[in-house]
Amino acid sequence: MELKLYNTLTKQKEEFKPLQGNEVRIYTCGPTVYSFAHIGNFRAYVFMDTLRRVLKYNSYDLKHVMNITDVGHLESDADEGEDKMEKAAKKENKNPYEIAAYYTDIFFRDMGRLNIDKPEIIAKATEHIAEMLEFVKKLIENDYAYETSKGIYFDISKLDKYPILSNRKLDDQIAGARVDVDTEKRNPYDFALWIKAPEAHIMKWESPWGLSYPGWHIECSAMGRKYLGDEFDIHTGGVDHIPTHHENEIAQSKGCTNKVPAKRWMHVEFLQVDGGKMSKSLGNTYTLDQLQEKGIEPLAYKLFCYTAHYRTKLNFTFEVALSTQKALNRLREGYLKHIEGTEKVEESIIESYKSRFLEAVNDDLNMPLAMGIVWEVVRNEMKSKQFAELLLEFDKILGLEIENSKKYVQEKETIKIPEEIKLLLEERKIARENKDWSKSDELRDLINQKGYIVKDTKEGQTIEIS
Repeated sequence: MELKLYNTLTKQKEEFKPLQGNEVRIYTCGPTVYSFAHIGNFRAYVFMDTLRRVLKYNSYDLKHVMNITDVGHLESDADEGEDKMEKAAKKENKNPYEIAAYYTDIFFRDMGRLNIDKPEIIAKATEHIAEMLEFVKKLIENDYAYETSKGIYFDISKLDKYPILSNRKLDDQIAGARVDVDTEKRNPYDFALWIKAPEAHIMKWESPWGLSYPGWHIECSAMGRKYLGDEFDIHTGGVDHIPTHHENEIAQSKGCTNKVPAKRWMHVEFLQVDGGKMSKSLGNTYTLDQLQEKGIEPLAYKLFCYTAHYRTKLNFTFEVALSTQKALNRLREGYLKHIEGTEKVEESIIESYKSRFLEAVNDDLNMPLAMGIVWEVVRNEMKSKQFAELLLEFDKILGLEIENSKKYVQEKETIKIPEEIKLLLEERKIARENKDWSKSDELRDLINQKGYIVKDTKEGQTIEIS
């Protein structure tokens, strides 16, 4: 069955065929490991996981690189502000390498909790300084880069077209730009390839231009070229990468090799929170740990990501997330009922489900449509081991660990109740002892909103996850 994937470069869905044989070469922009990854970040990696699983399901071999940015990512994509690693190091009174190691470990722990398929190659920026230096030297040799007192900059005027991914009108922006930001730059939108380090800067390396460190964009171009060649199949990232980071990757690669590095560019949309932007200043950049404290498993968040297509915005609320946790519980219970079923299903019915599911995921990873088919199987009145096996087949793409449903159901029955819920239960107990039934009902509803069901028995209150 034909696999179609959307390409940001051409603005259309296209039939997918690898550039070379049966191997699909992919580059994914990974995390900057200066802090905890939040659920907005992980929407991009759930998308990455789905893409990997769909490609494997279609019998392709993968060679996939994901970078770890542990140097060079400034606070602004426009080469302004502090290096995020150094800023975090100062804040936590540690060196940047300790910061990077700590948050990298936590990132991969959370990847595991989401059952995200790990790329074949993990490339840390600090381990590829030599490759970046060679790339910058090649750009200078090709007359696409120049030196200033602050560093080495890419000259966008040398390109035939810039930008090519986004719809930005650069001429209008340049005309209104503040040229006094850096008078040494030939063009306001020239960007840093290599930055000369101030004396107090911790992360710096010897280079032909003195002690310095790489710009953020150069790492992806250099590492992608090293592991995947001058041209590869797919480059993924968030929509926030389109206007600057990915435009600059393309510019660098064209300056070095005269080629656009990836044939297809795929971008996942933003996760919103309560209908608005997610930001640290608003205090709504939730982590997986914070979700779990509310009774929402990482895998429930993964299932939540399937409620919208990756190219559309997805709105997170705790109410919806708790509903998704309930849905995950029902999925597991439905699977277990089919496991115990004895009915025989016609093979044509099984094949129809398989065909419809494959058609959905092969249509640019249409997971909402695919999940609709999954729920048809779960809710089928016929209880059959064939349906259980079919759900396991679908889970090769879903990655929800359906085969472990019994373990999760048993854990649910003996779940540890968060301290917040215990305090509410105690408050409700006192209300009932005082015959304050209105307060008791109010607290019961509040506990229910937080994902738990409280029941009143002769022995007192009991609680379970809803």
